[in-house]
Amino acid sequence: MSLEVRIEGLSVHYGGTAVLEPTDLVLPAGSFTALLGPSGCGKSTVLGAVAGFVRPTSGRVSAGPQIVRAPGPDRGVVFQHYALFPWRTARGNVEFALKRFGLPRAERRARALAALAEVGLADGAEKYPAQLSGGMQQRVALARALAARPEVLLMDEPFGALDALTRTRMQNLLRGLWQRSGTTVLFVTHDIDEALALAGRVVVMGGAPGKVLADHAVPDGPADPDLRALIAGHLGA
Repeated sequence: MSLEVRIEGLSVHYGGTAVLEPTDLVLPAGSFTALLGPSGCGKSTVLGAVAGFVRPTSGRVSAGPQIVRAPGPDRGVVFQHYALFPWRTARGNVEFALKRFGLPRAERRARALAALAEVGLADGAEKYPAQLSGGMQQRVALARALAARPEVLLMDEPFGALDALTRTRMQNLLRGLWQRSGTTVLFVTHDIDEALALAGRVVVMGGAPGKVLADHAVPDGPADPDLRALIAGHLGA
């Protein structure tokens, strides 16, 4: 299941200071879109508004037929920092996130184990965060979001703290999960190569206040060096 996300005239001010100029984007149901840009360009603000964490100063965000006014179970969020409870096992962390749905304990356990298996961590279900590597902890965070069966998955630089090899593995894992599930994904990154490896569309942001600088479809197949160079040019890289 997936939802279309519509961002219409979205602007955000903090304390009278504009951080995001009026922005319009449509994320088709089942699409994978990367928001790419340097720190402070508003990309996390856009993601936060879709998540329901950030209140628009003007404009609106909708997920399917509903206007976004607060966080909801239709939208799962994964951050760079894992935010796992150290006193709970991997399974316990995922189960805890399911308590808000009022599910029976047996169903919470089954869904948690299924989500951990989906991210390749079935053997680590009973381990505590301190017993897991950074990549494994991020898998738990991803499983926690997936267990709720969201129709939109929002990811804010989730692999930024990982080493290069683990990061590549997590990118491959995420790409495979998306291809199987068809969930609408919005992925924030400052890494051009990561955006091109994962997304079918790259929206380049920049400036202060932030704004959309360019919007590019990413063709299937090997990385296109000309497209990479074009995007780097937008960023002044």
